[in-house]
Amino acid sequence: MKRIILTVAGLATLALTLTQCNCPADPKTEEVKQDTLKPTAVVNDRLNSFANVNLTSDISHLSDNQKKMLPLLFQVADLMNEIYWQQAYTEDKDVFLSKIFDEKAKAFAIINYGPWDRLNGNQSFFEGIGEKPAGANFYPLDMTKEEFEAFNDSNKTSLYTLIRRDEQGKLRTVWYHDAYAEKVQKAANLMKQAAELAEDEGFKKYLIARAEALLTDDYYSSDLAWMEMRSNIIDFVVGPIENYEDALYGYKAANESFILLKDIDWSKKLSKFSAMLPDLQAKLPIEEEYKKEVPGADADMNAYDVVYYAGDCNAGSKTIAINLPNDERIHTMMGSRKLQLKNAMKAKFDKILVPISEIVITPEQRQHIKFTAFFENTMFHEVGHAMGIKKTLDGTQTAREALKEVYSSLEEGKADIMGLWLVTQLYEMGELTEGEVMDNYVTFMAGIFRSVRFGAASSHGKANAMRYYYFKERGAFTINEDGTYTVNFEKMKEASIAIMLDILHIQGDGNYDKAKTWVEKDGIVTEDFQKVLDKINSAGIPVDVTYTQGPKQLGL
Repeated sequence: MKRIILTVAGLATLALTLTQCNCPADPKTEEVKQDTLKPTAVVNDRLNSFANVNLTSDISHLSDNQKKMLPLLFQVADLMNEIYWQQAYTEDKDVFLSKIFDEKAKAFAIINYGPWDRLNGNQSFFEGIGEKPAGANFYPLDMTKEEFEAFNDSNKTSLYTLIRRDEQGKLRTVWYHDAYAEKVQKAANLMKQAAELAEDEGFKKYLIARAEALLTDDYYSSDLAWMEMRSNIIDFVVGPIENYEDALYGYKAANESFILLKDIDWSKKLSKFSAMLPDLQAKLPIEEEYKKEVPGADADMNAYDVVYYAGDCNAGSKTIAINLPNDERIHTMMGSRKLQLKNAMKAKFDKILVPISEIVITPEQRQHIKFTAFFENTMFHEVGHAMGIKKTLDGTQTAREALKEVYSSLEEGKADIMGLWLVTQLYEMGELTEGEVMDNYVTFMAGIFRSVRFGAASSHGKANAMRYYYFKERGAFTINEDGTYTVNFEKMKEASIAIMLDILHIQGDGNYDKAKTWVEKDGIVTEDFQKVLDKINSAGIPVDVTYTQGPKQLGL
């Protein structure tokens, strides 16, 4: 496929097709010029690797006002979805999709928010389209790292700015609220309308504060308001939040939204654990300076049915738990809220994890594959994000800033393994009593294969690959003659502590070189590991899920 580098003379044409911001487009942004995009031969198989799930929940207990509020939140979520398209891909969504005449290829492009397969190393599934830009559409495609480092602007590393070129071709920053002004203004108005219907004062306060945050790119007050909510049945996550999409630096947050309904019964089961976090932090088997930050004990753990995904959280693999806000100041002051998406989690357990375990886990240990263990491992993964260390020991920067683009892989790896450590501690303390800790270890092992299938482009996929090789070197599992795996409990327990400490040391030291070397060495799938994944794939087990979702699924 012919690709044309536009010169300054071509900017007028480009401005009509690009909607990523109300600022001059980049002179060298590439644009596909052909009328038709031809999919590669893998599209059908890749589309079939997703299992469709009808995303719904019982809303009979909601009040009339709450039922009137939900359609407004759906509209806001759809606006976040539109903004995310602009962040993820340089070409206008409608123009891009209009070039795809193969309906299956179009469906797969919608799943991936562009022409790159997110769960297959970001490989293009259209002929003639090259590699996915590491910086997505947050930075000019022709920008070099040297140019960015030399760019003197205090806002360049903000989560909420785009990097663009001015009329002279020099770099400049553009705030999200300016770049997406029309959409965020509409979203803010809808959220204020929803606030008028809110019967819960905490939720009303949050909706108003979050609407203002979208208009100013100052999210601190709204994050605090979100933390303070306790009695609302409907919950709403909205705005630019996670930085996975920015694989160049990991600086830029991508827009997303979740609409959630609280599961009262399950939430009661989780409420007691938040007060334990400071004591559990103190018990970490690491030097004092690496655990001096005390996680807030005012954290909130609840279970929800998720009824809508939009934007970043809906791209490729689907989130099954939420740990927010990401602001380190709030983590140390108040902790975080840990939201378990029970219906999404159960769908992945039934459709993906159980079938995988029947291939990779030795028959003698398959009785340990349990949903309760999967739920606990996922829940304490989110708790694990709040544990450990957020700032480097020298106090000059956060671990996120120090580790740059490899931070997410290390942080997801830390949360995974910290979660297993926490589960082990709580069993030993008698706080977890359903089942046995071996359930968690065997389910965790099967979960490695589930998550690695997200691919090398995913921070979660890299984290699980790194852990697999670490466990293998330390005898945490045995590979049997039939190709199944046997968990060696004591050795896995020892290896889990060792890798947790390695990650905490790297984060506390801000050791970018060590982190980058580790991710590049082990954040990949080697030939022997690939054979196992091929066996799973050949069995037709889905890689992930897609959702049929929206107001109709709720009967609205």
